[in-house]
Formats: sequence, structure tokens, C-alpha cells
Amino acid sequence: MARTKESYHHGDLANALLGAAGSLLAEGGARPLTLRAVARRAGVSAMAPYRHFADREALLAAVAADGFARLAAALETGAEGATPGERLFNAGLAYIRFALTNPALYRLMFGPDLPDKGRHPVLVDNGAAALAACRRLVGACADGETPPEAIERRTAAKWAQVHGIAGLMLDGLLDDLPDDVEGRVAVAGGILAADGA
Repeated sequence: MARTKESYHHGDLANALLGAAGSLLAEGGARPLTLRAVARRAGVSAMAPYRHFADREALLAAVAADGFARLAAALETGAEGATPGERLFNAGLAYIRFALTNPALYRLMFGPDLPDKGRHPVLVDNGAAALAACRRLVGACADGETPPEAIERRTAAKWAQVHGIAGLMLDGLLDDLPDDVEGRVAVAGGILAADGA
């Protein structure tokens, strides 16, 4: 029996659609990302995405939620070092590397095209997981007497610091940046180190 286009030969349509959406996002940003374009890229019928995503907003939410899960994993994986401070520093570099390697996804995750989190709990959950990874790393640097609110403030400060560096680099607002990601990450490391991070 011949397969129809709609039967989708990979067997995992939701992930195939997310992959197609990710590649389209990387090529043109969030604005031209539509269910129809994703279906075309995935090689399925125009109606197939509706089995998994109610509309374009649901698709964007799923792509962003996947981005937050990947960011959390990057922070955890990047947090290498002999001391808590080294682990926090390296996680900060992992954050910046993630942003520089995935600029369109990063802009979706933190920009005006991000769907309303109230309508998409997975965005809240995955965003919280990324923040929790940062909070654990900051908390490991604190002594046992540091109050939780101080850890929260330091977590917010560290997040803002790496987010700001990443944004300045993505927007080309820092002078004399190398062309390659790792060269830029090295520059970011110098900025973080200058602040004693």
C-alpha cells in the first residue's frame, strides 16, 4: 500500500514539525514562520501540523519552549569547573554561546514574538527550568548563611549580565568582535572576568 503524503514516513510528526520550524526560524526569524511553511519544509500536507498545533502561536510556543529546555541543558552541561565560581562562570559562557549559536531562536525566546506564557504553560515550565539551573549555580557560590532573597537577587543580576552581553553581541553593539562564535565567547569571558564573575 502506498503511503500518502499525510501519513508522514518518519513516524514522529511533532518533532519533525519542530525541526522544520527551527530551520525556518534560523533562516528568516519568527515573522514568516507559518504552519503552512512548516508543513512544506517537513514534506507533509498543509493540514498535518494542526494535529499537533492549534495555530501559529502554539507552534511558536512549542519552538520557544524547546529552546528554553535546550538552554537549561546547555547551562547544566557548561557548568564545569573545580569550584562553584568556575562552574557559574562557565555556565555564563554557555548561555552566551547558546545565544550566539541560535540567534533567531534566542530572539524568539526573549523577544516580542514570544507567545503569551499564560496560554502556554510549557513556556513557564521550561523557562523556570533554565532559571532554576542558574539559581542552583549561584546558590552553590553562597555560604550557608546567605538568605534566599539574596540568592534570588544575585541570580537575577547574573542572568541580566549574561543576557545583556549576549544581546549586545547579537546586535553588533560591541566594537571589534571576532567573526566566529568561540572568539566572541572568549571576549564575553573577558567581560565577565573583568567584573569578577
